[in-house]
Amino acid sequence: MERPAYQSALQQAASILKLSDADVDKLMSPENIAQTDITVDLDSGERVHFPAFRVQHNSARGPYKGGIRFHPQVSLEEVQILASLMTWKCALVGIPLGGSKGGVKVNPKKLSPAELQRLSRGYIQAFYQHLGPDKDIPAPDVNTNEQVMAWMMDEYSRICGYNVPGCVTGKPVHLFGSQGRELATASGGKYILDQVLDSLKISKRPLQVALQGIGSVGRGLAKLLDEDSRYKVVAVADSSGGIYRPAGLSVSNVLDHKNKTGSVLGLAYTHDVSNAELMELDVDVLIPAALGDQITADNAAYIKARIILEMANNPVTAAGEEQLSSRGITVIPDILANAGGVTVSYFEWVQNHLRMYWPELEVVRRLRETMEATGNQVLKVASERQVSLRVASYIIALSRVGLAMKLRGRITS
Repeated sequence: MERPAYQSALQQAASILKLSDADVDKLMSPENIAQTDITVDLDSGERVHFPAFRVQHNSARGPYKGGIRFHPQVSLEEVQILASLMTWKCALVGIPLGGSKGGVKVNPKKLSPAELQRLSRGYIQAFYQHLGPDKDIPAPDVNTNEQVMAWMMDEYSRICGYNVPGCVTGKPVHLFGSQGRELATASGGKYILDQVLDSLKISKRPLQVALQGIGSVGRGLAKLLDEDSRYKVVAVADSSGGIYRPAGLSVSNVLDHKNKTGSVLGLAYTHDVSNAELMELDVDVLIPAALGDQITADNAAYIKARIILEMANNPVTAAGEEQLSSRGITVIPDILANAGGVTVSYFEWVQNHLRMYWPELEVVRRLRETMEATGNQVLKVASERQVSLRVASYIIALSRVGLAMKLRGRITS
């Protein structure tokens, strides 16, 4: 397995910041690791046990923040990596939170709604002592959604004996959630894409876009791009494969077809392509929005896009990015590109504390300001230091977490 690009970027950033090896170890190490088995009574009467994890990476800048994923491939190692990435992402966008992550090794598609609710409540029961609005705030992730968050909020509140809205984020709007949350990640990604294109003085219109992944983030981003004359979505893919039409796709038709058939494949007047073929299409912008390790040393030489927008976590490996960079291809890193979600999660947490809720336009305004300010900082550091956008992002994030830890007396660099 190839080395993730973020590991190389962190190493470069630490070297540029002249951090000692001892302090780097402290910055990289998780503060707390909790794991257990959650027991769930199935509708059949059978009792089953699911391995569950919560990793709290760093709280120097504020309470831990990170999603909970339900997936059969969840592992402690994966959760540890994702918890650390949350630390850097929160620091990069300047929100006063640390990083955490949780997961349950389960295939939620095999659970009934009642079983899924019991599992969700069981997670809160198992990790209650580690969680809380000023301690560690979960959010949706892979295979978890606003309904799961509603159950978790209710369970935490039940244990406390009173309503605790800020114990999780990503809740339904009608249950202490925030306006603007649904499109937050997609909107944040588009703001950054627009900004980077402007900085590179790319004026071509329309820019052809290929999008891998049509889940909640991919759907939202596809709609936003389709509404902007600057872009033309020409290819999309889901887990079963992709479709391509050089003249452009009607995103609404694509989504209707997927809703009816369960796949994007077979849409009239399009060519079916594999996920691998989609990555190598002759387009201007390529957006991996589903899986990790999609651009590696094996296929980077065949990538034709000028811009890669990482909406998925870790879609480009270090070796892959090295090849892309040598060919003048710009990679907008995941830590920056998909930070809109945690930014609006933070806004939801703030609104829960204030007991005052903002209209959608206010949330959108604050999100745009945050993302564009962060983008400007990353572009400035990248230019001054002559480094990639990924390394620039980690220089900013690492310096902010490092300063907080130094002020607390935890490190000396």
